[in-house]
Amino acid sequence: MTLSTFRWAFGVTGVALLAALFLGGFKALALVSILAVLEISLSFDNAVVNARVIERMSPFWQRMFLTVGILIAVFGMRLAFPLLVVGITARMSPGEAITLALTDAAEYGRRLHEAHPLIAAFGGMFLLMIFLDFIFEEREYAWLAWLERPLAKIGKLDQLSVVVALAVLVAATSLAAPEPGPALAAGVLGVVTYLLVNGLGRLFEAGDDGLPGPPVPSGRAGVAEAAGAVGVAGAVGRAGFALFLYLEVLDASFSFDGVVGAFAISDSLLIIALGLGIGAMYIRSLTIFLVRRGTLDEYVYLEHGAHWAIGALAVIMLAGLGHAVPEIVTGLVGLAFIGLAMVSSTRRNRRVALAGPAERAPATAMDMGD
Repeated sequence: MTLSTFRWAFGVTGVALLAALFLGGFKALALVSILAVLEISLSFDNAVVNARVIERMSPFWQRMFLTVGILIAVFGMRLAFPLLVVGITARMSPGEAITLALTDAAEYGRRLHEAHPLIAAFGGMFLLMIFLDFIFEEREYAWLAWLERPLAKIGKLDQLSVVVALAVLVAATSLAAPEPGPALAAGVLGVVTYLLVNGLGRLFEAGDDGLPGPPVPSGRAGVAEAAGAVGVAGAVGRAGFALFLYLEVLDASFSFDGVVGAFAISDSLLIIALGLGIGAMYIRSLTIFLVRRGTLDEYVYLEHGAHWAIGALAVIMLAGLGHAVPEIVTGLVGLAFIGLAMVSSTRRNRRVALAGPAERAPATAMDMGD
Protein backbone atom coordinates (compact mmCIF):
# COMPACT_ATOMS: atom_id res chain seq x y z
CA MET A 1 0.00 0.00 0.00
CA THR A 2 2.88 2.36 0.77
CA LEU A 3 4.34 2.02 -2.72
CA SER A 4 1.00 2.55 -4.45
CA THR A 5 0.19 5.60 -2.32
CA PHE A 6 3.55 7.29 -2.85
CA ARG A 7 4.24 6.15 -6.42
CA TRP A 8 3.46 9.56 -7.92
CA ALA A 9 5.56 11.32 -5.28
CA PHE A 10 8.49 8.98 -6.00
CA GLY A 11 8.07 9.52 -9.74
CA VAL A 12 7.93 13.31 -9.48
CA THR A 13 10.95 13.27 -7.16
CA GLY A 14 13.01 11.33 -9.69
CA VAL A 15 12.03 13.56 -12.61
CA ALA A 16 12.54 16.79 -10.63
CA LEU A 17 15.97 15.76 -9.32
CA LEU A 18 17.11 14.72 -12.80
CA ALA A 19 15.86 18.04 -14.18
CA ALA A 20 17.74 19.93 -11.48
CA LEU A 21 20.91 17.95 -12.18
CA PHE A 22 20.60 18.60 -15.91
CA LEU A 23 19.89 22.32 -15.52
CA GLY A 24 22.30 23.28 -12.75
CA GLY A 25 24.49 20.34 -11.81
CA PHE A 26 24.99 19.04 -8.29
CA LYS A 27 24.46 22.49 -6.75
CA ALA A 28 20.96 22.69 -8.18
CA LEU A 29 20.33 19.10 -7.12
CA ALA A 30 21.30 19.94 -3.53
CA LEU A 31 19.14 23.09 -3.48
CA VAL A 32 16.08 21.24 -4.77
CA SER A 33 16.59 18.51 -2.17
CA ILE A 34 16.88 21.06 0.66
CA LEU A 35 13.75 22.90 -0.46
CA ALA A 36 11.80 19.64 -0.70
CA VAL A 37 12.80 18.58 2.83
CA LEU A 38 11.91 22.01 4.23
CA GLU A 39 8.53 21.97 2.51
CA ILE A 40 7.71 18.54 3.93
CA SER A 41 8.80 19.48 7.46
CA LEU A 42 6.83 22.73 7.33
CA SER A 43 3.66 21.08 6.07
CA PHE A 44 3.50 17.77 7.94
CA ASP A 45 0.83 19.18 10.25
CA ASN A 46 -1.01 20.26 7.10
CA ALA A 47 -1.12 16.62 6.02
CA VAL A 48 -2.64 15.57 9.35
CA VAL A 49 -5.42 18.15 9.12
CA ASN A 50 -5.93 17.30 5.45
CA ALA A 51 -6.37 13.64 6.37
CA ARG A 52 -9.20 14.39 8.79
CA VAL A 53 -10.97 16.36 6.05
CA ILE A 54 -10.30 14.09 3.10
CA GLU A 55 -11.57 10.98 4.88
CA ARG A 56 -15.02 12.59 4.60
CA MET A 57 -14.70 13.00 0.83
CA SER A 58 -15.95 10.59 -1.80
CA PRO A 59 -13.36 8.66 -3.87
CA PHE A 60 -13.99 11.07 -6.75
CA TRP A 61 -13.03 14.14 -4.71
CA GLN A 62 -10.07 12.32 -3.22
CA ARG A 63 -8.82 11.72 -6.76
CA MET A 64 -9.46 15.38 -7.57
CA PHE A 65 -7.36 16.32 -4.54
CA LEU A 66 -4.46 14.19 -5.82
CA THR A 67 -4.69 15.27 -9.47
CA VAL A 68 -6.22 18.69 -10.03
CA GLY A 69 -5.33 19.68 -6.48
CA ILE A 70 -1.64 19.00 -6.96
CA LEU A 71 -1.63 21.04 -10.17
CA ILE A 72 -3.18 23.95 -8.28
CA ALA A 73 -0.71 23.48 -5.42
CA VAL A 74 2.42 23.38 -7.58
CA PHE A 75 1.62 25.63 -10.52
CA GLY A 76 -1.03 27.79 -8.90
CA MET A 77 0.13 28.47 -5.35
CA ARG A 78 3.89 28.04 -5.79
CA LEU A 79 4.29 29.67 -9.22
CA ALA A 80 1.29 31.72 -10.34
CA PHE A 81 0.28 33.16 -6.97
CA PRO A 82 3.70 34.69 -6.15
CA LEU A 83 3.67 36.26 -9.60
CA LEU A 84 0.22 37.67 -8.87
CA VAL A 85 1.34 39.04 -5.49
CA VAL A 86 4.39 40.72 -7.00
CA GLY A 87 2.26 42.14 -9.81
CA ILE A 88 -0.34 43.59 -7.44
CA THR A 89 2.06 45.01 -4.84
CA ALA A 90 4.47 46.40 -7.44
CA ARG A 91 1.64 47.56 -9.71
CA MET A 92 2.93 45.51 -12.61
CA SER A 93 1.04 43.66 -15.32
CA PRO A 94 1.13 39.84 -15.27
CA GLY A 95 3.44 39.90 -18.28
CA GLU A 96 5.85 42.27 -16.56
CA ALA A 97 5.86 40.12 -13.41
CA ILE A 98 6.65 36.99 -15.43
CA THR A 99 9.41 38.80 -17.31
CA LEU A 100 10.90 40.02 -14.04
CA ALA A 101 10.83 36.51 -12.55
CA LEU A 102 12.58 35.03 -15.59
CA THR A 103 15.12 37.78 -16.23
CA ASP A 104 15.89 39.14 -12.77
CA ALA A 105 15.10 36.52 -10.14
CA ALA A 106 16.89 38.45 -7.40
CA GLU A 107 14.70 41.52 -7.89
CA TYR A 108 11.62 39.31 -8.14
CA GLY A 109 12.55 37.74 -4.80
CA ARG A 110 13.07 41.17 -3.26
CA ARG A 111 9.64 42.31 -4.43
CA LEU A 112 8.08 39.15 -3.00
CA HIS A 113 9.80 39.73 0.35
CA GLU A 114 8.37 43.25 0.39
CA ALA A 115 4.91 41.70 0.14
CA HIS A 116 5.63 39.35 3.06
CA PRO A 117 3.53 41.28 5.64
CA LEU A 118 0.41 40.96 3.45
CA ILE A 119 1.06 37.28 2.77
CA ALA A 120 1.77 36.53 6.43
CA ALA A 121 -1.30 38.43 7.63
CA PHE A 122 -3.67 36.59 5.27
CA GLY A 123 -2.21 33.12 5.81
CA GLY A 124 -1.67 33.64 9.53
CA MET A 125 -5.27 34.64 10.14
CA PHE A 126 -6.68 31.76 8.09
CA LEU A 127 -4.56 29.30 10.09
CA LEU A 128 -5.41 31.02 13.37
CA MET A 129 -9.12 30.60 12.68
CA ILE A 130 -8.60 26.89 12.05
CA PHE A 131 -6.78 26.55 15.37
CA LEU A 132 -9.29 28.59 17.36
CA ASP A 133 -12.31 26.77 15.97
CA PHE A 134 -10.67 23.47 16.88
CA ILE A 135 -9.58 24.44 20.38
CA PHE A 136 -12.87 26.15 21.32
CA GLU A 137 -14.88 23.04 20.40
CA GLU A 138 -15.69 20.26 22.88
CA ARG A 139 -14.12 17.01 21.72
CA GLU A 140 -14.16 13.35 22.64
CA TYR A 141 -10.52 13.37 23.67
CA ALA A 142 -8.35 16.07 25.22
CA TRP A 143 -4.58 16.09 24.81
CA LEU A 144 -3.49 19.08 26.90
CA ALA A 145 -6.55 18.60 29.09
CA TRP A 146 -5.57 21.24 31.66
CA LEU A 147 -5.85 23.82 28.86
CA GLU A 148 -8.12 22.32 26.20
CA ARG A 149 -11.06 21.55 28.48
CA PRO A 150 -11.36 25.10 29.94
CA LEU A 151 -11.00 26.56 26.44
CA ALA A 152 -13.76 24.27 25.17
CA LYS A 153 -16.05 25.52 27.94
CA ILE A 154 -15.53 29.20 27.19
CA GLY A 155 -15.77 28.36 23.50
CA LYS A 156 -19.53 27.97 23.93
CA LEU A 157 -19.72 31.76 23.57
CA ASP A 158 -20.98 32.42 20.06
CA GLN A 159 -18.37 33.66 17.54
CA LEU A 160 -15.65 33.72 20.18
CA SER A 161 -13.04 32.53 17.68
CA VAL A 162 -13.77 35.50 15.39
CA VAL A 163 -13.52 37.96 18.29
CA VAL A 164 -10.21 36.50 19.50
CA ALA A 165 -8.79 36.34 15.98
CA LEU A 166 -9.60 39.96 15.19
CA ALA A 167 -8.17 41.10 18.54
CA VAL A 168 -4.94 39.23 17.78
CA LEU A 169 -4.85 40.73 14.29
CA VAL A 170 -5.20 44.30 15.58
CA ALA A 171 -2.46 43.72 18.16
CA ALA A 172 -0.12 42.06 15.65
CA THR A 173 -0.51 44.69 12.93
CA SER A 174 -0.14 47.53 15.43
CA LEU A 175 3.00 46.15 17.05
CA ALA A 176 4.80 44.30 14.27
CA ALA A 177 3.67 45.40 10.81
CA PRO A 178 5.70 48.21 9.16
CA GLU A 179 2.48 49.39 7.45
CA PRO A 180 -0.46 48.37 9.70
CA GLY A 181 -3.22 49.36 7.28
CA PRO A 182 -2.52 46.98 4.36
CA ALA A 183 -1.59 44.12 6.72
CA LEU A 184 -4.80 44.64 8.69
CA ALA A 185 -6.84 44.48 5.48
CA ALA A 186 -5.05 41.31 4.38
CA GLY A 187 -5.68 39.71 7.77
CA VAL A 188 -9.37 40.57 7.68
CA LEU A 189 -9.52 39.03 4.20
CA GLY A 190 -8.02 35.86 5.65
CA VAL A 191 -10.77 35.69 8.29
CA VAL A 192 -13.45 36.41 5.68
CA THR A 193 -12.08 33.67 3.43
CA TYR A 194 -12.21 31.15 6.25
CA LEU A 195 -15.77 32.11 7.18
CA LEU A 196 -16.84 32.00 3.53
CA VAL A 197 -15.44 28.51 2.95
CA ASN A 198 -16.99 27.27 6.19
CA GLY A 199 -20.28 28.87 5.22
CA LEU A 200 -20.23 27.06 1.89
CA GLY A 201 -19.68 23.81 3.76
CA ARG A 202 -22.78 24.36 5.89
CA LEU A 203 -24.79 25.47 2.89
CA PHE A 204 -23.90 22.42 0.82
CA GLU A 205 -24.08 19.94 3.70
CA ALA A 206 -27.78 19.09 3.66
CA GLY A 207 -29.50 17.38 0.76
CA ASP A 208 -26.55 17.50 -1.63
CA ASP A 209 -27.33 15.66 -4.88
CA GLY A 210 -30.59 14.39 -3.42
CA LEU A 211 -28.94 12.75 -0.42
CA PRO A 212 -30.82 13.07 2.85
CA GLY A 213 -29.24 15.80 4.94
CA PRO A 214 -29.14 15.45 8.71
CA PRO A 215 -29.19 18.60 10.83
CA VAL A 216 -25.97 20.60 10.98
CA PRO A 217 -24.12 19.76 14.22
CA SER A 218 -24.27 22.33 16.97
CA GLY A 219 -21.41 24.74 17.52
CA ARG A 220 -18.84 25.68 14.88
CA ALA A 221 -19.23 22.50 12.87
CA GLY A 222 -17.26 24.00 9.99
CA VAL A 223 -16.78 22.68 6.52
CA ALA A 224 -15.18 19.42 7.61
CA GLU A 225 -17.81 18.41 10.16
CA ALA A 226 -20.69 19.62 8.04
CA ALA A 227 -19.65 17.76 4.94
CA GLY A 228 -18.86 14.73 7.05
CA ALA A 229 -22.53 14.46 7.97
CA VAL A 230 -23.43 13.68 4.35
CA GLY A 231 -22.82 10.02 4.94
CA VAL A 232 -20.42 7.15 5.18
CA ALA A 233 -20.00 7.12 1.41
CA GLY A 234 -18.27 10.51 1.61
CA ALA A 235 -19.08 14.05 0.61
CA VAL A 236 -20.10 14.34 -3.04
CA GLY A 237 -21.21 17.11 -5.37
CA ARG A 238 -21.25 20.55 -3.84
CA ALA A 239 -20.27 19.31 -0.39
CA GLY A 240 -17.24 17.58 -1.87
CA PHE A 241 -16.37 20.75 -3.76
CA ALA A 242 -16.56 22.76 -0.53
CA LEU A 243 -14.11 20.35 1.12
CA PHE A 244 -11.83 20.52 -1.92
CA LEU A 245 -11.89 24.32 -1.80
CA TYR A 246 -11.15 24.27 1.93
CA LEU A 247 -8.12 22.03 1.40
CA GLU A 248 -6.75 24.23 -1.38
CA VAL A 249 -7.02 27.41 0.72
CA LEU A 250 -5.44 25.57 3.65
CA ASP A 251 -2.57 24.46 1.44
CA ALA A 252 -2.17 28.01 0.19
CA SER A 253 -1.92 29.35 3.74
CA PHE A 254 0.87 26.88 4.48
CA SER A 255 2.70 27.52 1.22
CA PHE A 256 2.76 31.34 1.38
CA ASP A 257 5.55 31.62 3.91
CA GLY A 258 7.45 28.72 2.40
CA VAL A 259 7.51 30.37 -1.03
CA VAL A 260 8.81 33.65 0.40
CA GLY A 261 11.40 31.90 2.54
CA ALA A 262 12.57 29.76 -0.39
CA PHE A 263 14.20 32.82 -1.96
CA ALA A 264 16.64 32.85 0.95
CA ILE A 265 17.93 29.51 -0.36
CA SER A 266 17.75 30.13 -4.11
CA ASP A 267 16.70 32.98 -6.38
CA SER A 268 15.91 30.63 -9.26
CA LEU A 269 12.18 30.35 -9.82
CA LEU A 270 12.61 26.96 -11.49
CA ILE A 271 14.70 25.53 -8.62
CA ILE A 272 12.14 26.75 -6.11
CA ALA A 273 9.25 25.30 -8.11
CA LEU A 274 10.98 21.91 -8.38
CA GLY A 275 11.81 21.72 -4.67
CA LEU A 276 8.46 22.92 -3.37
CA GLY A 277 6.67 20.79 -5.96
CA ILE A 278 8.34 17.65 -4.62
CA GLY A 279 7.32 18.61 -1.09
CA ALA A 280 3.72 19.26 -2.15
CA MET A 281 3.51 15.82 -3.78
CA TYR A 282 4.70 14.07 -0.62
CA ILE A 283 2.27 16.00 1.58
CA ARG A 284 -0.65 14.92 -0.60
CA SER A 285 0.51 11.31 -0.70
CA LEU A 286 1.05 11.35 3.05
CA THR A 287 -2.49 12.65 3.49
CA ILE A 288 -3.93 9.69 1.60
CA PHE A 289 -1.62 7.31 3.49
CA LEU A 290 -2.89 8.59 6.85
CA VAL A 291 -6.49 8.13 5.70
CA ARG A 292 -6.03 4.60 4.39
CA ARG A 293 -4.10 3.45 7.45
CA GLY A 294 -6.61 5.01 9.86
CA THR A 295 -3.73 6.72 11.64
CA LEU A 296 -5.81 9.51 13.18
CA ASP A 297 -8.16 6.99 14.79
CA GLU A 298 -5.26 4.98 16.15
CA TYR A 299 -3.25 7.96 17.41
CA VAL A 300 -6.04 10.06 18.88
CA TYR A 301 -3.87 13.01 19.94
CA LEU A 302 -2.20 13.44 16.55
CA GLU A 303 -4.93 15.76 15.31
CA HIS A 304 -4.58 17.85 18.46
CA GLY A 305 -0.83 18.13 17.96
CA ALA A 306 -1.31 19.20 14.35
CA HIS A 307 -3.72 21.95 15.34
CA TRP A 308 -1.42 23.21 18.09
CA ALA A 309 1.34 23.29 15.46
CA ILE A 310 -0.97 25.26 13.17
CA GLY A 311 -1.70 27.68 16.01
CA ALA A 312 2.02 28.11 16.66
CA LEU A 313 2.67 28.70 12.95
CA ALA A 314 -0.10 31.31 12.83
CA VAL A 315 1.38 33.14 15.82
CA ILE A 316 4.86 33.01 14.27
CA MET A 317 3.56 34.42 10.99
CA LEU A 318 1.69 37.25 12.72
CA ALA A 319 4.52 38.03 15.13
CA GLY A 320 6.92 38.18 12.20
CA LEU A 321 4.96 40.66 10.08
CA GLY A 322 7.92 43.00 10.14
CA HIS A 323 10.44 40.33 9.20
CA ALA A 324 10.35 36.71 8.10
CA VAL A 325 11.11 34.07 10.72
CA PRO A 326 13.63 31.42 9.52
CA GLU A 327 11.88 28.43 8.01
CA ILE A 328 13.86 26.03 10.19
CA VAL A 329 12.22 27.52 13.29
CA THR A 330 8.66 27.05 12.09
CA GLY A 331 9.49 23.59 10.80
CA LEU A 332 10.99 22.44 14.11
CA VAL A 333 8.08 23.86 16.13
CA GLY A 334 5.58 21.96 14.01
CA LEU A 335 7.54 18.72 14.17
CA ALA A 336 7.88 19.08 17.95
CA PHE A 337 4.10 19.27 18.44
CA ILE A 338 3.54 16.34 16.08
CA GLY A 339 6.22 14.28 17.81
CA LEU A 340 4.85 14.96 21.30
CA ALA A 341 1.33 14.09 20.16
CA MET A 342 2.58 10.80 18.67
CA VAL A 343 4.37 9.93 21.91
CA SER A 344 1.28 10.77 23.99
CA SER A 345 -0.94 8.71 21.68
CA THR A 346 1.42 5.73 21.86
CA ARG A 347 1.53 5.88 25.66
CA ARG A 348 -2.26 6.10 25.80
CA ASN A 349 -2.63 3.09 23.49
CA ARG A 350 -0.40 1.04 25.75
CA ARG A 351 -2.42 2.00 28.82
CA VAL A 352 -5.69 1.21 27.06
CA ALA A 353 -4.37 -2.17 25.94
CA LEU A 354 -3.56 -3.02 29.56
CA ALA A 355 -6.76 -1.54 31.00
CA GLY A 356 -10.06 -3.28 31.56
CA PRO A 357 -13.06 -2.65 29.29
CA ALA A 358 -14.56 -0.19 31.77
CA GLU A 359 -11.48 2.00 31.50
CA ARG A 360 -11.42 2.17 27.72
CA ALA A 361 -14.21 4.72 27.32
CA PRO A 362 -13.14 8.13 25.97
CA ALA A 363 -14.29 9.84 29.17
CA THR A 364 -11.65 7.99 31.18
CA ALA A 365 -8.85 8.10 28.63
CA MET A 366 -5.68 9.52 30.15
CA ASP A 367 -3.82 12.36 28.51
CA MET A 368 -1.09 14.87 29.21
CA GLY A 369 -3.39 16.99 31.28
CA ASP A 370 -4.37 14.31 33.79
